[in-house]
Amino acid sequence: MKKQTQCVHSGGFRDSLMRGVNTPVFMSSAYEYLDRDDCPYPRYFNTPNLDAVVKKMCVLEGAEDGVLFSSGMAAMSTAILAFAGAGSHVVMMDELYGGTHAFATDQFHRLGIDYTFAATDAESICSSITEDTRVIVIESPTNPLLGIIDIRKVARFAKERAITTVMDNTFATPVTQNPLELGIDIVVHSGTKYLGGHSDLCCGIAVTSAERASQIRALARNLGGSLDAFASYLLERSLKTLALRVERQSENAGIIAEALQNHGSVASVYYPGLTNFPGHALAKTQMKAYGGMLSFEVAHSNENPSAFLKRLQIVKPALSLGGVETTICCPAVTSHVKISAQERQRIGITDSLMRLSVGIEHPDDIIADLDQALPSN
Repeated sequence: MKKQTQCVHSGGFRDSLMRGVNTPVFMSSAYEYLDRDDCPYPRYFNTPNLDAVVKKMCVLEGAEDGVLFSSGMAAMSTAILAFAGAGSHVVMMDELYGGTHAFATDQFHRLGIDYTFAATDAESICSSITEDTRVIVIESPTNPLLGIIDIRKVARFAKERAITTVMDNTFATPVTQNPLELGIDIVVHSGTKYLGGHSDLCCGIAVTSAERASQIRALARNLGGSLDAFASYLLERSLKTLALRVERQSENAGIIAEALQNHGSVASVYYPGLTNFPGHALAKTQMKAYGGMLSFEVAHSNENPSAFLKRLQIVKPALSLGGVETTICCPAVTSHVKISAQERQRIGITDSLMRLSVGIEHPDDIIADLDQALPSN
């Protein structure tokens, strides 16, 4: 089946009692255990609504199994810690999502895990491994600079050395990119973003092979980051329109990126779909479309970025991303605020950088709103 069909018809739970077309909501936290091998229990990640989402996501990403969590960071942290422990070494891209970056800097030393942040290219990542490296964590496109990394090269290098690769595929979504097909071991999504898609859920998921999923689930049962039944139900409902939403958002983002690139008050635009973007050629070999995320630098850096944001009338300055509405934020004070100013400067996250999550509105309206809010030449 095509992605559009998979989103609607894959996974789910067949309602044999009432024969409804939707998965019922199983709100029980207590289940009878006699005469059954695996009794459902919410913290065991094996209840019907969780399973329904996992099955759908496995089809979309080409995975065997997965674990659904109560947040993207729960998914990412558990996936890493399932394969890296005291005495091991982890290689991470320095342009990773700020929460993942902070997780390493805040917790790894306490847990006895050594780590290295590498530049956003396959060569730097591969050259950063040591004999103790157990996990490599990458992201493409990156948050917030939309950097593109050679996924196949990293995956191939890691497999030759029995190193587990974990990739954050939140920005791309399973509609536009499937890292498992490119050789990655574990794919993580912050489902709060595109998978939920309506800015009303907090969730995350890790999908992989059956063997690795079993290891992740075993640790997750101890850490306890499971998602409740009703949120799981809403997530499954949202996934049915994922392809429809992402296709529209990707189309809109391309149009808006072109417009911003020609705007006198914009110094630079970061979007893989632009032919002059450094990662464009590589992105074409890995992505089916270029996604709904872009970033741009406001040229007039002497103006407080919040002044521009306050002039917006349709685009909402808000945390998170991936919703049907277009939102914007300044990463230096939101997603990457926990990273030191020196580190942000090294990575390239300036105070005038704006991250735009493009929604499903008409692109002309978004362009007009950005235009009237940007500082005059």
